[in-house]
Amino acid sequence: MERKINKVAVLGSGVMGSQIACHFANIGVEVLLLDIVPKELNEKEEKKGLKLTDKPVRNRIVDTALASALKMSPSPIYKKEFANRITTGNLEDDMQKISEADWIIEVVIERLDIKKSVFENVEKYRKPGTLITSNTSGIPINMMLEDRSEDFKQHFCGTHFFNPPRYLQLLEIIPTKETNPQVIDFFMEYGSKFLGKKTVLCKDTPAFIANRIGVYSIMSLFHSIKELDLTVEEVDKLTGTVLGRQKSATFRTADVVGLDTLVLVANGVKDNCPKDEENNLFELPDFISKMVDNKWLGSKSGQGFYKKTKDENGKRKILSLDLNTLEYTDQKKVKFPTLDMAKPIDDLEKRTAMLIQGKDKAATFYKKMFGGLFAYASNRVPEIAEDLYQIDDAIKAGFGWGLGPFETWDILGLDKGLALIEEEGKKAAQWILDMKENGVTKFYKKENGQKLFYDLKSKSYKVIPGTEDIVMLDALRDENTVWSNADTTIVDLGDGIINLEFHTKMNTIGSGVINGINKALDLAETKYNGLVISNNGQNFSAGANVGMIFMMAVEQDFDELNFSVKAFQDTMMRVRYADAPVIVAPHNLTLGGGCELSMHADKVVAHAESYIGLVEFGVGLIPGGGGSKEFAKRFSDGLKDGDIRINRLRERFLTIGQAKVSTSAHEAFDLGYLREGTDEVIVSRERQLTRAKAACLELANKGYTAPPKEKNITISGQEGLGIVYVGAHSMMSGNYMSEHDQLISEKLGNVLCGGDISERVQVSEQYLLDLERKAFLELCAERKTLERLESMVKKGKVLRN
Repeated sequence: MERKINKVAVLGSGVMGSQIACHFANIGVEVLLLDIVPKELNEKEEKKGLKLTDKPVRNRIVDTALASALKMSPSPIYKKEFANRITTGNLEDDMQKISEADWIIEVVIERLDIKKSVFENVEKYRKPGTLITSNTSGIPINMMLEDRSEDFKQHFCGTHFFNPPRYLQLLEIIPTKETNPQVIDFFMEYGSKFLGKKTVLCKDTPAFIANRIGVYSIMSLFHSIKELDLTVEEVDKLTGTVLGRQKSATFRTADVVGLDTLVLVANGVKDNCPKDEENNLFELPDFISKMVDNKWLGSKSGQGFYKKTKDENGKRKILSLDLNTLEYTDQKKVKFPTLDMAKPIDDLEKRTAMLIQGKDKAATFYKKMFGGLFAYASNRVPEIAEDLYQIDDAIKAGFGWGLGPFETWDILGLDKGLALIEEEGKKAAQWILDMKENGVTKFYKKENGQKLFYDLKSKSYKVIPGTEDIVMLDALRDENTVWSNADTTIVDLGDGIINLEFHTKMNTIGSGVINGINKALDLAETKYNGLVISNNGQNFSAGANVGMIFMMAVEQDFDELNFSVKAFQDTMMRVRYADAPVIVAPHNLTLGGGCELSMHADKVVAHAESYIGLVEFGVGLIPGGGGSKEFAKRFSDGLKDGDIRINRLRERFLTIGQAKVSTSAHEAFDLGYLREGTDEVIVSRERQLTRAKAACLELANKGYTAPPKEKNITISGQEGLGIVYVGAHSMMSGNYMSEHDQLISEKLGNVLCGGDISERVQVSEQYLLDLERKAFLELCAERKTLERLESMVKKGKVLRN
């Protein structure tokens, strides 16, 4: 039978349990969240005269935990209303309700005896065939099978979500020797397709895959930091964004996760992996032991490797820990020639290859780090993973690395990696040496639009399981690029659909991207069936190139600025009225011009983690690439009845005026950036391009016809302007906005309301675009706008003046 998940029961409402419940609610699943019953009343309950038998008391632990989760920032829920899909209860009164669940997830404290007790209770109410998993990160999964029924054993395995479950992509699937293979296959597919996770099949070994490799990497750095005479801030600079990893890098990440958690995993590997060739590295260095003794555990204790404090003027600052003296000191600016050489290189693979080319301490650090990592990862196959790609997938999805160990090794070259290993006095696994002897020098290769990995057992390349039907831009690019310039690349996706990707810094939109969009539209209209606009960058687009706007505005070159803004507007209108369907597939930051591009597409297939917004107000401008026009157009249908008209105008005005950015793609519908019934959200980032291509084909196969140009947009004129002007004036009088903010507001209102017209009339899109461009150029002539632009360009900060 085909298995479906309509209801999930989560047992345990701690930090992980509540967030796992929230993520299932995110994808539309009904959730039952249960926890233990309190043993005594708290002070508030006593004052209210409540008893231990009262439901609010008996559900206090679970209700408090869920409420705390929903207050987290960033939030574990896509939209507040989605929390209504979660029902709370307790493990005594409501346990029978798990009989209705399709999947039961245990997320209680990390103690085997308690988990066994919970499972014993589960067996009383669970219906046969129901999936049951444990979200443990340290206890061997097979040890949980004792005294369980055959049906329980066949449908049981480990499902290790990484914290926070909404944001970290990794889901490790850990089967037992008794788990039904069909159950494993279901979890692998469901995790990827419905939960949006990178599902990785693990062996039941200590710390599984991601933590085993990730904690090794951290512990190795802990032991080498004094040897290389590096500071905490230097290591974080060397192991952060330059490597395509999280900005929090090593020590900030340890502070966020909690040093106690890190130590727990390290001790677990130390105690349970005596044959690990690097077992000694999991021994805690002196400074870690002292930090634990001092309870300097990171963010949860207020200090760890970093400590937030204030200077004599009350200004916030962050101190770093000197690991030699264990005293907190002012951070020093990090400067290495190797980093200076690598900084201008946007391509992660090329930048990574550059890091070992230098002669300074940084290059020595990278050589040492890569040598140790390559040896350790190679020796974990097949101990913790059958195939090498599983290690890369797990560490990238779980720890936010841009490249896995074997992907990095491929970039440096097999021989160079072996040389680095030898320099460190380490040994690569025998299968690596056998691979080289057989003339194989790559762990991965791309072929026919697919990514293949080297399979140890067959000694041949195979397609990564689960990716057979996924459209992979990186695998297609080399053989299927049909056009490119310095800022964009157009790739043939097959079936008559092409894809345009940006590769500028932060994927900002300048003249090169505009040229690329127009070229892609030319091709889609003449030689292909449709166009998808997507990319594999960290962000879809941070908007228009502010530096270019600032340069032209400072020079008061208004003819050139007018030409550039009109070119942007005209390009957006080409996207809207192209003779071929255009699908935009945004992810992460989709700001300013990136948002405007999305708003002009036939359809948006947005990743759930899309943070969409028109943010030009922050740099003293209004949206000038059709965004202001589009908002005027989108709420014109609501300009019918008094209060509705006024409220709709106020909502849309505040969305732009307050530079609101959605915290998820779902929230973008409420803000007016996405359209109900037209645009859609997909949870799986890996499958986003596949769905976008399919959506493009659907439109093309229906016999796509470009929409007629809009000439009947109802605008409110003076009626709306009165609302805008009064509102802006009162905000300024109450010191909620500056005088310059008031000016920008009035300029924006003039566009949204269609100008100073005495009555409601119907206008064309071009009329609104001309108003929009005029307001944009007038604001570029304002000194305070120039100051805001300068602050963003030079400091990366929003200035309120």
